[in-house]
Amino acid sequence: MVNAWYIFQKDLQQEYRTRYAVNAILLFAVVTLSAVSFAIGTYSVSQETLSALLWIILFFSSMSGLAHIFVREEETHTAETLRLVAAPTSIFLGKLLFNIILLFMLEIIIIPLFLGVMNLQVQNYLLFFLTLIIGSIGLAGGGTIVGAIISKASSKGALFTVLAFPILLPVLISGISATKKAVTQPLLTEASGELQAIIAYAVVIITASILLFDFIWDE
Repeated sequence: MVNAWYIFQKDLQQEYRTRYAVNAILLFAVVTLSAVSFAIGTYSVSQETLSALLWIILFFSSMSGLAHIFVREEETHTAETLRLVAAPTSIFLGKLLFNIILLFMLEIIIIPLFLGVMNLQVQNYLLFFLTLIIGSIGLAGGGTIVGAIISKASSKGALFTVLAFPILLPVLISGISATKKAVTQPLLTEASGELQAIIAYAVVIITASILLFDFIWDE
């Protein structure tokens, strides 16, 4: 766990110097939000539709930055050094933590913008934020392992989104469903099934990734 923390700090310092992933996801999110806002215009859109649009923006915005954490190691030729100084589990956990923080930073900026621009009316903020937090952990878990898989491919950007979508589809479906209930129904218990599904997905995807990462990283 100590090595995982060191790897997280290393990635955080590198990102602070280059700001590649942060700029990519924020720019994509703001551009997408602006495009959706102009496309809808004065049309009346239901709160359920806005809930789905929120997750679509979060998904595609995160896809523009999550893979960079492993791609950068291959491009800068530091992957071999990383293999020598840390165990695969520590490497995965450190990079997973970085991607989780990256998604939280995205949401801190884009959620207030979305609520204001799109006029999303949230009835249950506890359910709303619980869904976003747990869903982000699931997105980061799936995105991190897919990023490791495609880091050595030639067409990384396109391949990442194509592979990530079917893997992350369960968390997207449950997240959209829970968010719809957060904007229409005030009771937390109404979305207990969706929350359990998102938690189960996050636990399964992170556990499976830790078990498989050793083979992926040393390939």
